[in-house]
Amino acid sequence: MSSKSAIKSHAEATANIAEHARQLLKTQEEERRRISRELHDETGQALMVLRFHLETLEGDSQTEEQRARIQESLELLDRTIEGLRRTIARLSPRVLEEFGLVAAIRRQVELGTKHTDLKPQLDLPEDLRWLDHDLQVAIYRSVQEALHNAAKHSRAESFSVRLLSGGAKVVLEIADDGVGFSPRAAQQRGFGLTGMRERAVALGGSMKIRSESGKGTRIRIVFPTSSGQKRRRRGPLTRKPAA
Repeated sequence: MSSKSAIKSHAEATANIAEHARQLLKTQEEERRRISRELHDETGQALMVLRFHLETLEGDSQTEEQRARIQESLELLDRTIEGLRRTIARLSPRVLEEFGLVAAIRRQVELGTKHTDLKPQLDLPEDLRWLDHDLQVAIYRSVQEALHNAAKHSRAESFSVRLLSGGAKVVLEIADDGVGFSPRAAQQRGFGLTGMRERAVALGGSMKIRSESGKGTRIRIVFPTSSGQKRRRRGPLTRKPAA
């Protein structure tokens, strides 16, 4: 086989692998949406009916002890419902489908830092709805996973997300000022970095991680954009802070 044929065969094999990976990611997202709908339509509705019954019992209760126990059950049920809503949002971000990537990132960061000491800083373009849907999902999932890691493991005080577009690529930069980690050890412990990298590679992109003990973590992911997509700006990378 000539060197040109070998190069062509390698390129075709690489393209096939990337396409299979992309289709796998799409299938995973479709399964997440299905599970999300079932949780919302079945489990969520059942919990709301249960809450209605408890409120009825509370109104009919004869003693303070009964009312106190029912109120305790209602509080536990409310926490369960709130947890279910967070799970549904993680599985299938409806705000991404309805309002676009920028709004979805803002909402995810708001929810992800709600019960933490993290102070988020966002530097996002005004609108990225022109991006390919698979690319929007990959960016959203990357922010989601990085935020989860920062809130759960990093003991950070600040968490920043910067998104730049232009020059036929989109660059996502995520950073925190937490305790840092060894990227190799983090992959072994299941921090979700492998999934982030696989999403980037499946879409023809790349991911770099810089992290040291006590010096925080920086993640930089570069995604190419399709030449056929209509972009609001061309040329050098640009960013407009959203209002």
